[in-house]
Amino acid sequence: MAATSVETPPNAAPVALRDPVLAGIFAWLIPGAGHFYQGRRTKALLFFLCIVATWSYGLWLGDGRVVYAAWGPTSEEKRLPYICQIGAGVMALPAVRQAQLYGDKNYRAEMQRKEATPNGRTFLEKFMAPPVLNVDLPTGGRMKELDYLNYRLNRRFELGTVYTMVAGLLNLIVVFDAIGGPAYGNASARRRKESEDAESAAAKSTQARSTEPKASGERPAPAG
Repeated sequence: MAATSVETPPNAAPVALRDPVLAGIFAWLIPGAGHFYQGRRTKALLFFLCIVATWSYGLWLGDGRVVYAAWGPTSEEKRLPYICQIGAGVMALPAVRQAQLYGDKNYRAEMQRKEATPNGRTFLEKFMAPPVLNVDLPTGGRMKELDYLNYRLNRRFELGTVYTMVAGLLNLIVVFDAIGGPAYGNASARRRKESEDAESAAAKSTQARSTEPKASGERPAPAG
């Protein structure tokens, strides 16, 4: 696809969007990658730092457990926040793989067995995994893993969820910007109109001065 450009304010270089669809795909996969592909390097760096930092902080708050994919038959087994989190691209994709693994009964039984051992599961086995197991409490008894995460992390679980959702939604805005280009809004149009009006007024003033009588003391010749 041929590169396209968007209209810019006066005296500004046009923004070459290259292939907008490909830029949008890059922007979704890695925050800022679409703008980097278009040569908009400052925006690319800004978007990457802000979105990755927001996402990472949310993951840290939730101990790596607030991002997971689940769509079970009951409302408790549906992870609706993941619809927003998937907007962060590749950072959210490990949850899809974990959902596939834990969807297998044999694998889930193996993880349940490991959870009951003193060492428990490894970090990678728990990272972005859906909380579908049962957890043995130190004081005795068992608790559903999702209930245990909310109990152990307290409000950090919800805060981590919100931060990762915000990061995903922000990246969707970045994707839109990569596809559609920058929006200059009414302020730019108003400045352009003011500039055109000023140029028109200057041209009229110059034309009026050119038609005025010559220097004082010279009178037009009498008619007849």
